Amino acid sequence: MTAFAGLQIYNTRTRKIEVFKPLTGKRVFMFVCGPTVYDFSHVGHARVFIFFDTVAKWLKFSGYSVFYIVNITDVDDKIVNRASEEGAHPLELARRYERYFIEDMLRLNVTAPNLYPRASDYLKEIFEQIEGLLSKGYAYVTPSGVYFDITKFEDYGKLSGRRPEELRVHRIEPDPNKRNPGDFALWRVRPQNEFGWESPWGYGRPGWHIEDTAITIKHFGAQYDIHGGAVELIFPHHEAEIAQAESLTGVKPFVNYWMHVGLLTVDGVKMSKSLGNYVTIRDVLKRYNSNAVRLFILQNYYRRPMDFSWEALDSAARAASRVETAALRLKQLDIVDSKVEGEAALTKEAEEAWDGFVEGMNNDFNTPVALSNLYRLSSAINDYTNRESRISLEGMNRVSSLLNNMAYVLGLRLEEDEGRLAQDLIRLIVDVRAVLRSRKLWDLADRIREELKSLGIELQDTPTGTRWIIRNKK
Repeated sequence: MTAFAGLQIYNTRTRKIEVFKPLTGKRVFMFVCGPTVYDFSHVGHARVFIFFDTVAKWLKFSGYSVFYIVNITDVDDKIVNRASEEGAHPLELARRYERYFIEDMLRLNVTAPNLYPRASDYLKEIFEQIEGLLSKGYAYVTPSGVYFDITKFEDYGKLSGRRPEELRVHRIEPDPNKRNPGDFALWRVRPQNEFGWESPWGYGRPGWHIEDTAITIKHFGAQYDIHGGAVELIFPHHEAEIAQAESLTGVKPFVNYWMHVGLLTVDGVKMSKSLGNYVTIRDVLKRYNSNAVRLFILQNYYRRPMDFSWEALDSAARAASRVETAALRLKQLDIVDSKVEGEAALTKEAEEAWDGFVEGMNNDFNTPVALSNLYRLSSAINDYTNRESRISLEGMNRVSSLLNNMAYVLGLRLEEDEGRLAQDLIRLIVDVRAVLRSRKLWDLADRIREELKSLGIELQDTPTGTRWIIRNKK
């Protein structure tokens, strides 16, 4: 097999592709901005979490120990407003949609991260960080809350590439009490009849940005390896995180590698709840399995925008079916003691496909290249099983191992419960047909055979019994 250079990642902070070097040996600390839980998650969220799930899986497969956190934003004006509309307590509503989000992730075969920490559980850390920023002169108190003074942090704007003078006129969180238009809230004072907590600066709720640094500094310390999220979070959210953390700890850079996923659009317009043009994950999973959804997401390079369409999902579903068929047909081959003619070519194709897969994943997680090699291997398996019914144990182990490695990294289920049920049903039908044949009910037996053939399931009657294989339907 070919030897490859190590993993390389495009770093938003430096705007270039860099060789990945964790801060501590083979230990990787990774944080991805999670959902604000006030509604069902949409396909744009699926893109982010499927991609970073794939990142985590590749890191683990490559021998790294990964401590992966996805936070839950359960304190937000959107949650408070929705709870008011529904007559529910904000945290009760947040818990409900948090549960729905985690259910969606499980159905998408997104492996649970090490932690799903909730912002509301980190008030102690939030208070400590605000007090630290005030004592160091980076923050100030007003009647409406506590704000971070962006003019005090000379690197503000480095992540987004915006000049400070541009940022100061970018009107964020309008408030006449602020020193600068671009200053952002660390704590917001709210009326007593609203949801909130008592604090040294008045009753209210934390700012969005301080929630994330409270979590990461608590669990990772002053510096860690990878921070991920959607591209629209670069400014102001991630810019603010850097300002808070580096001002508080004095350690730079706060994060070594910043990774951002491109927008998911509908007819060129960002998919979002506020625009009402979103499709929920649950809507999609009513029509497609997780394999189809993951292939739909991963067929696009993560840093580029991608457009949603049902036609593209249909295409991904067909591709998923070909991969699933290859895995099933491979398992149906009879194991023999010696190598079969044509087996060496299949093994060689599998090795070359794996080399291409590794190269793609190590090149800034280029999943379109990785997928092209998965499809190459699947086609090779399907071609082989069209010609052969046998394979040696050595050949089976090597080809199935490489196919399963690819499936693991991409998060594909090749042995879903639905697949096993389908196989059990086919076996049952084949057994019933065998009984019909033994009773010389040839017409019924032939009808079953033809009906199965129309569904892409071919029966082959042999002296040792009936063998069935799944053919690719044209």
